[in-house]
Amino acid sequence: MRSLAGMPQPLNSGFWAGIPKEPEILRAYQERSSLRGLERTFGVARSTVISWLKKKAHGLPPLRTTLMDPDPREPHAYTLELDELWSFVTKKTNKVWIWLALCRKTRQIVGYALGDRDEVTCRKLWRSIPARYRRGACYTDFWEAYKAVIPVTKHRPVGKETGQTAHIERFNNTLRQRLARFVRKTLSFSKSQKMHEVCLKLFIWRYNLEIRAKLNVL
Repeated sequence: MRSLAGMPQPLNSGFWAGIPKEPEILRAYQERSSLRGLERTFGVARSTVISWLKKKAHGLPPLRTTLMDPDPREPHAYTLELDELWSFVTKKTNKVWIWLALCRKTRQIVGYALGDRDEVTCRKLWRSIPARYRRGACYTDFWEAYKAVIPVTKHRPVGKETGQTAHIERFNNTLRQRLARFVRKTLSFSKSQKMHEVCLKLFIWRYNLEIRAKLNVL
């Protein structure tokens, strides 16, 4: 750790009294603060924040533990909306597509995958979705990979004008607003595939848990 003047400061030094520590800094990072911005604001080295992020992501429980169980008696309890989101690592020619599956009932993300915009990554997404959700209808765009992976009895390809994928498209917008590295035109970007996934994973887990906490209160 180092001070604003660049001098190393141990965590138990007086310099850190009253200054937010790891949880607060990690939360600020997920609210579009950049690594350099955090370094300037809190005097915490970028390497330290990166280490915290990787440690936090590694210690997360399985995604299924963040999910609420919709009442199976309710209509469309397991209806999903699927979409793929363009992003890049290091340079825009190095595309990394983010595939997402959202439960229409709870608005939680129930599965995700990173890779190319192809059938292989689509299958990774499908395998990441809990079995109980795979029995519901799946609304997607007309990308061919979905047709090759999702059972024909479950697949519902639709256009955006139908509004059937409005919730997952809204989530994509939220993701781009909250994490600068996923914005199309930005100076912020991931320098490694590992950090790209770490940041996405932390955001999805937090997003799901916030929804669960909100719905449990209502």
